[in-house]
Amino acid sequence: MVLFTTFQRTKMQFSRWIFLCLLIPILWVSDHSIAHANAQNKLLILGDSLSAAYGLKQDEGWVSLLQDAFVEKNIQVVNAAISGETTDGGLARLPRLLEQHEPTHLLIELGGNDGLQGHPINKIRSNITTMIEMAQQRDITVYLQQMRIPTNYGRRYTSMFTDSYSELAEQHDIPLIPFFMDDIALDKSLMLPDGIHPALEAQPLIAEFMQNQLEPLILN
Repeated sequence: MVLFTTFQRTKMQFSRWIFLCLLIPILWVSDHSIAHANAQNKLLILGDSLSAAYGLKQDEGWVSLLQDAFVEKNIQVVNAAISGETTDGGLARLPRLLEQHEPTHLLIELGGNDGLQGHPINKIRSNITTMIEMAQQRDITVYLQQMRIPTNYGRRYTSMFTDSYSELAEQHDIPLIPFFMDDIALDKSLMLPDGIHPALEAQPLIAEFMQNQLEPLILN
């Protein structure tokens, strides 16, 4: 009887230990989820492969690193970036994203693929304008990311493409965020072999740059 009782007690203690081990990650996830649920600011990033951690794991990308940096700032980041996305695709997805996530802030990081495919500038401008107005109608604060394309697309087209972003920002009275690849793209050690996408080593640098740009705007 004594041996049986001792065995039961040991078994119960072991069961409690197993339960606690299982409970700890659940509590961490719950606390993390609660922090997100209680965030007063929710930033939706509508972007392309530059923001979608192309060629990397999702948690290695700059958007994920930005979320980590914003945890204690009461800012939740939702990454809605997709590799290959154009302004046509972003415009088509935006209504559902706004319904699903109900963001307070929106960063539009699109147009690069349009430019690389030679889409008409007026079409790019029209799509971005519609996205901005769609968000503003919901009282969502909008930020526009400056985008650039290689100069081999011709001086006129490249200039029109680049200038469109500052013109749209001024027209809609929204902040224009400098292109986060300006310095990164000049350093081959920070780029993937394709010469287009930022490498793993570049992600923390982009995250820091974007935090410095966005945090004062969001918390202002």
